[in-house]
Amino acid sequence: MTTPAEAAAEGNEFVAAEVGGRGEHVATVTIDRPDARNALNATVRSELKSVFAAIAEDDSVRVVVLTGGEDSGAFVAGADVTELHERSAVEQREASSFPRVYEVVAECPKPVVARVNGHALGGGCELAQACDVRIAAEGAKLGQPEIGLGLIPGGGGTQRLPRLVGEGQALKLILSGELVEATEAAELGLVEEAVPEGELDGRVDDLAGAIAEKSPLAVRRAKQAVRGGADRSLRQGLAYERELFVGLFDSHDKNEGIGAFLEDREPDWRGE
Repeated sequence: MTTPAEAAAEGNEFVAAEVGGRGEHVATVTIDRPDARNALNATVRSELKSVFAAIAEDDSVRVVVLTGGEDSGAFVAGADVTELHERSAVEQREASSFPRVYEVVAECPKPVVARVNGHALGGGCELAQACDVRIAAEGAKLGQPEIGLGLIPGGGGTQRLPRLVGEGQALKLILSGELVEATEAAELGLVEEAVPEGELDGRVDDLAGAIAEKSPLAVRRAKQAVRGGADRSLRQGLAYERELFVGLFDSHDKNEGIGAFLEDREPDWRGE
């Protein structure tokens, strides 16, 4: 049976969606534009936004894995430079209207794991930053090389990158345009883990599966708390967390989770 997420990807040119291939309730969204190393052109961005909109409403999906096609040698090699070259400031402002694909991914109510199977550069690095967790193959490189084109990161890199690695490290990467290997990216905090290429799928599947088997309601609230807290003071964030925490006490999943724990059995989550 085709899920809403899979149906949204039918007929797409560059973005595919599959639910269940990596585990129950796990959606895999694959960018497959090998001739351009998965560069983000207008079509890729539009297709990603459409698929993620469907995922947000798809009850069969609890966690998302976002990755690049295997034949491209990249997660996403960046924005489509040809499109950027042809645009005026007025045209780029229109193309940069919110919500962009980065916000759509970041604001997805389901956790998004970036499976960084190759280079994530420029807009590709920004797309990975918009995900909730990043697992990278050791051979991948990441960075913001826009400065070499006379530009700055325009998909959130000047804002999300400092929040991940600190202001000094972010400025070093952005101002120099230098790329870092996945292992160094893990040391900086740009990715959570760098693993040997042959272990990438196993690690991503283990993580996605561990998330998918938890209460989808609690997972959604946890993501809300962390994401929402980033835009609040500590005091405001603590109050926000408290409200999300207390709200779970009227849920089926809270009663089921504690009941299952006390009865030493597996919980039957409903996401409500």
